This record gives sequence, C-alpha cells and structure tokens, in this order.
Amino acid sequence: MRLLIIGIPEATHVGGHFIKAAQELGIDADLRDSNAAFAGPRLLRMAVWHLTGRRPLRMKTFGADVIDYCRRHRPEIVLTTGQAPLEARVMRTLREMGMKLANFLTDDPWNPRHRASWFMEALPCYDHIFTPRRANFPELEALGGPRIHYLPFGYEPLIHHPPEPMTLEEQALWSSDVLFIGGGDIERAAVMRSLRDRGFKLSLWGGYWDRMSDLKAFARGHAGPVEFRRLVACAGVNLCLVRQANRDGHSMRSFELPAVGGCLVVEDTGEHREIFGPDGECVRYFSTMDDLASVAGELLAQPERRRLMAENVRQRVCLDGKNTYRDRLVSILKACDSSDCTEWR
Repeated sequence: MRLLIIGIPEATHVGGHFIKAAQELGIDADLRDSNAAFAGPRLLRMAVWHLTGRRPLRMKTFGADVIDYCRRHRPEIVLTTGQAPLEARVMRTLREMGMKLANFLTDDPWNPRHRASWFMEALPCYDHIFTPRRANFPELEALGGPRIHYLPFGYEPLIHHPPEPMTLEEQALWSSDVLFIGGGDIERAAVMRSLRDRGFKLSLWGGYWDRMSDLKAFARGHAGPVEFRRLVACAGVNLCLVRQANRDGHSMRSFELPAVGGCLVVEDTGEHREIFGPDGECVRYFSTMDDLASVAGELLAQPERRRLMAENVRQRVCLDGKNTYRDRLVSILKACDSSDCTEWR
C-alpha cells in the first residue's frame, strides 16, 4: 500500500500523528504539508482570506503540487486531515486517477467560525469521511456520496505518557488547583471566570488567554510536550471541555489527559460517557457551573481519590482500549479497503 497524508507534520498535530503511525506500521507513506497553502505575505494572506471566503492564499498552487505528486507516485489512498486546502476540482482529478479519498474531519465544517464554501464543495468528493463527532452525521449523510464513519480522537504514546520523575519542589512548581490546556474561546472564558470567582487557583495554557484583561493573570503561555506532561500530572484537577460551537461530544484532550495520568473533570456528554463510563469511576462529570465548582472542590480535598481516578482513567483509555493514533489509522485503512465497513458507525 502507498499512502499520501495531507496535513500538518508537527508531532503534536493529527497529520504528524498519522505519518508516524504509518511509519510504525511499515506503510509506504508520505506527507504533504498543508501549511504550504497558507504561506505568503501576512497582509495579502489576510486580505485573500477575508475577501474570498476563507481561501488560503496559495491553495491553487498547493492543489497542483498534490496532483503532480500523485501522478508521479500513484498513492492508493489520499488521507486528508481537517479542513484540507484542496478544491473540489483537485479532488475530482485524484478520483479520476483511481485514488481512494478519505478525510479525518477534525472540526465541524458547519461551525460559522470554520465554514468555507470551497471546502463544502469538496466534501462530497470524498469516498470516506471519518468524524469524531456524531452531531455531524445528519449533514454528512445528506451529502450523498461519501461513506460516513464515527472515529474518535486518540493519543500518541511517545508524547502522551506519564512525566519523568520530579522532585517535590518541581511538583510544587507545576501544580495548580484547576488546569486547562487549550485556546481561550468565549465559552471557555465564562467557565474560567466562574471558577476564579469561586476562589480556585487557575492555570491556563494556550492561545488568547493573555488577551483577556480579567484572566491574563492566569495565562501561562503555550505548553510543549514536556510541560504538558508535568502540568497534567501535577494538577489537582484537569478540566476537559468540548467546543460548544463545534458541537463536540469529546475533544483531543479527552484521550491525551488520561494517557498522561491526570485526574479529570469533564463536560457531561454522551460521547464522554461512552469513553469514560459511570460518574466517579474514572472521571467526574459536570453540566453546570455549580456542578463544576462542587465536584472540583470535593476532589481537591481528596488527594487519594484523585490518584485512584487518574490510575483508573489511564487503565481504561490506554491499557484496556485501543485508542492510539496508530489504532485510528488502522481503522481508516480497513474502511478504505472494505466495501462494507461499519465498525465505528
């Protein structure tokens, strides 16, 4: 089998996870960096983005490069990740060349923050669409062409694992009452303000938190893999939120946090219940701000319970389940190689 992946190659991105998984599986695979479609002078990129419906500046050039690559190397499967910068005409050309086309749909394309007409036109051209959110099924099935599969996010064992041993002083340095790692969305900011007003010690890592004047004091910047592991393991409570505007039922953190070994308080969704089981066994759930404050306060007062929950959730997600990105890639390839694959539906 020869596989082409379209995505971001960095180790912490889905594209990077998939190319590493392909190499581990012994698959003849290559990756074309989708960042190339977004290159160019900043002001010109912004103008084109806003005036042409979120079109990347060099999408046409990137599409031509992908077609040229496929003509020379003839991959059997082209797997794109997220809102891949390939127009419908490019997708049709690849199909005419006999390639199977698959997409792992990391975000909700109907979310107004992401919606782009060129991507919506390209979606029906895929043979298979793998989505980590069941809320997208009605719209995706209405496309008529692609086979739709539910495929959750996962984790990468070389990145998401318990941290290296730390001294007591180091543990104190990385500790917090409530840790959140992720971008500062409006909905998420409301949750953090609620916790702050109730007196919790917050630690906020990710983009945009430093732009909010009332939460800036809790902004800590961006966490690399080593920092991520230390923060998660040393936090009293790791907060796992979904993006409401994305209609998420779970997130990437739903697998990454358990793999590191953190105590989790997660948003109560059907998908989270499938992943983690009953309340209190591996994680605690919350639906309202009062729920969240109550659960977080209880757990912070019970260090031994937090330790046991962290062990239980890691056992469930990592040791008992097949939830690595290598497992996810195997599922994708099986579906693409089968005329009747419904294992994730």
